[in-house]
Amino acid sequence: MTTTAPARPVATTATVRSGPASRMAALGRAELALLVRSKAALVTALVLPATMAVSMRGLVKSLDLGGTGLSIATVLVPGTLAMALFFSIYTNLVGVYVTRRESLVLKRLRTGEVRDWEILAGGALPAVLLALVQCVVLAVGLTVVLDASAPAAPHLLVLGLVTGSLLLVACAALTAAFTRTAESAQLTFLPFMLVTIAGSGLFLPREVLPGAAADISAWLPFSPVMDLLRGGWTGDLGFVDQGRPVLAALAWTAVAALGVRRWFRWSPRH
Repeated sequence: MTTTAPARPVATTATVRSGPASRMAALGRAELALLVRSKAALVTALVLPATMAVSMRGLVKSLDLGGTGLSIATVLVPGTLAMALFFSIYTNLVGVYVTRRESLVLKRLRTGEVRDWEILAGGALPAVLLALVQCVVLAVGLTVVLDASAPAAPHLLVLGLVTGSLLLVACAALTAAFTRTAESAQLTFLPFMLVTIAGSGLFLPREVLPGAAADISAWLPFSPVMDLLRGGWTGDLGFVDQGRPVLAALAWTAVAALGVRRWFRWSPRH
């Protein structure tokens, strides 16, 4: 009598493809580990915004805010939050993108299934999360120190933080596109940041500028973000006026994103 051995099950392997969210999360975790190791980046992101708030308090006190509807708190707190976004996101990510490009990290990532925008967005996640957490801490701390009232329109504050983060991520990638080395990345972020500090009303509200200067400053990329941040505290933006800065900030973000798509390089520039 013959017996037939039972057939062995055929081994099958299923290809598991990760989605964009999981790929960006993996990139974010790797970038977070590198950020924690970088003491200089952490000091810049965590210490400088609070230092700016202290140093600018005297300047804000000296401003003639009569007739503007603003107070020391409604000028100083939104300006400090804006500086937190700049130092945690913009100045940090310019160096991150340039360093990863020059060390061939970005080029190697493009050989896998991850898309270009996922590489840039995933690398930005730790900086954005750090900025948002810091903004919450600074907002609460300065409100207590200045004995200020709570935001009159919190949803505008949230919109300002979100649109500001998106804009600065795109601007950081665009600045990195024109930055040749990691050393020069310590300087190339300065023009945009200094123009923004001077003209977008971070600590010198556009309401106190001369007419022509105020009109020109209103068209700067970060000015609509400041309108949202400050409007979150004052609550003086009507329903129609609330949509204008959001659309303007998103439009500037789209312009920067188009520039990144056109000029960003994924291989070393040398």
